[in-house]
Amino acid sequence: MRFMVMVKADANSEAGVLPTAELLAEMGAYNEQLVKAGVMLAGEGLHPSSNGVRVKFSGTDRTVVDGPFAETKELIAGFWLFEVKSKEEAIEWVKRCPSPMLGDSEIEIRQVFSPEDFGDNLTPERREADEKLRAQAAAQQ
Repeated sequence: MRFMVMVKADANSEAGVLPTAELLAEMGAYNEQLVKAGVMLAGEGLHPSSNGVRVKFSGTDRTVVDGPFAETKELIAGFWLFEVKSKEEAIEWVKRCPSPMLGDSEIEIRQVFSPEDFGDNLTPERREADEKLRAQAAAQQ
């Protein structure tokens, strides 16, 4: 099972306040544990939403909206992609994480869809095409 583990933004992360050297060292050690355990597939911090954009879709129209975005509590400051046996295991790993923000922190855990989740809607042809795309993407890294 794969899970997207998202570090929620706060006022400091949205203001571009960088983590301290101590927090970077703690996170580095945590990430090393995740990698050694075969849990971490990817993980990165994100720039503030002031450096981002949103693309809004309405039928065939596309509208680009520049950041920053309101509702800091709804924004993401970083993420990991975990591969674990269960949601409970993902939770246990997140509970070991150093607090990622200078003040209070929140991390959200969401399961990533797997092909089996789509049932008959994912035809064998679509599954094969998706697998080829994933292999091509992996080869480019």
